[in-house]
Amino acid sequence: MLISKTGKRYAQLSTRIHTWGTWFFTVNLLQRHNNDLLVREIGSLRETVKRVRERHPFRIDAWVVLPDPMHSVWTLPPGDADFSM
Repeated sequence: MLISKTGKRYAQLSTRIHTWGTWFFTVNLLQRHNNDLLVREIGSLRETVKRVRERHPFRIDAWVVLPDPMHSVWTLPPGDADFSM
């Protein structure tokens, strides 16, 4: 379970492999009803992803952020298939 800095809890991450180091995943909020956390805190999400990509480079192929959920497709560098870093 993920917990945001505002105390909101996220549900488990679901993942599915597509091809060689390319991953699709969905994040659902634990408290889904009338919860706009993902879009309200989009700036924090962007900054966090930017900092992570500085340390662990990956390509964002697609990303959709809705009030709940968010869907994303990332491609990891060649030889790296460990999405769980």
